[in-house]
Amino acid sequence: MLQEFIDWIFYSLLSLNPSSSAIQALNFFVYDSIKILVLIFAMIWAVGYLRTYISPTKIQSFMSKGKYGSSNVAAALFGAVTPFCSCSSIPIFFGMLRAGVPLGATFSFLITSPLINEYLVILMIGLFGFKIAALYVVSGLLIGIFAGMILGRLNLEKYLEKGFSGKDVNFREPKFKTQKGRLKYGLREAKFITKKLWLWILFSVAIGAIIHNYVPQEAIQTVVEGSGVFGVPIAVLIGVPMYGSCAAIVPIAVVLFQKGVPLGTALAFMMAVSALSLPEAIMLKQAMKTKLILIFFGLVTLGIIVTGYMFNYLQTAIV
Repeated sequence: MLQEFIDWIFYSLLSLNPSSSAIQALNFFVYDSIKILVLIFAMIWAVGYLRTYISPTKIQSFMSKGKYGSSNVAAALFGAVTPFCSCSSIPIFFGMLRAGVPLGATFSFLITSPLINEYLVILMIGLFGFKIAALYVVSGLLIGIFAGMILGRLNLEKYLEKGFSGKDVNFREPKFKTQKGRLKYGLREAKFITKKLWLWILFSVAIGAIIHNYVPQEAIQTVVEGSGVFGVPIAVLIGVPMYGSCAAIVPIAVVLFQKGVPLGTALAFMMAVSALSLPEAIMLKQAMKTKLILIFFGLVTLGIIVTGYMFNYLQTAIV
C-alpha cells in the first residue's frame, strides 16, 4: 500500500518520469526510508515496553555467578535485547566490568548488543525473509557466546586498566507502577534511539538507492568473482574501519545481495561495520590495553569471517 501511494504521488500527482533512473532512485529512497523508520520506531517502542518487565539487577547477578558458559549465554541474550550500536554499548560494558561481571561475559554482551536487536530483526525479516533473519540471529548469538567464552578463559584481566574491575557500580533500575508509565518509557526509548539512527538510516538508504539504480549488476559480479574465495575476508576488512548501526547497513547489504554479491559476503560486511569500528576501539582504550583490544577485534573478525563462509555455503538452501 505504501509503495502504491508513493508511486501515485511521483507518477500521477507530480507527473515525474517513471523511466528516469534518478526518479527511480528517489522513489526507492522515499519508500525504504519511510518503511524502515516506521518499523524501527514501532518495534523499539514495543520492545522498550516489554523491557520494563525485565530486571537488569537480576540479569547482572546471574551473569556474575553463572558457570559453564551460562553467564556468556545470559550476557549475549541481554545484548541481543539492548538496541545499541557498538559505541553506545560501551558505557554498559564499562559498568558491567566495574560491577564484577566476568570479563568473558562482558565481551559476550559487547559483541551481540550491536549485532542483534529488535529493529534489526524486523528489518531483516522484511528485507531478507524470516529464514535468513533467524539464521543471522543464531549465528550472531553463537559468535558472542563462544568468543566471550574463549576470551574469558585466556586470563586477560591483567590487560584491564585500573578502576575497571570491581563491584562498585550497579545498574539503576527504574520502577513502574502503571501501564501508562511503561508505555511512556517505551515511547521515550523509541524517540531517543530513532533520533540517533535516522540520519544513518537515510544515508545508508541513499547509498542503497544509488547502488540499486546506477551500479550495473555485472560490475558488482565482476568485482566479487575477481576476489574469489577471499571475498568474505575482504568485505570484513573493508567493514571493520567503518562505523554504523546494523539497522543502517541492512539496506546496503540487501542491495548488494540483490546485485549478485553472495549472501554471506554481504552479511559479513554488515556484521563487521556494526560490531567493530575504529571509534569503538578508541573508546575501549579507556578500559583496556591495546593488546586486549587487538585480541578482541581479531577473534570477533575471525568469527564473522567463518559466519560469512557458512552463509555462502548454505545460500542455495536458505534463499
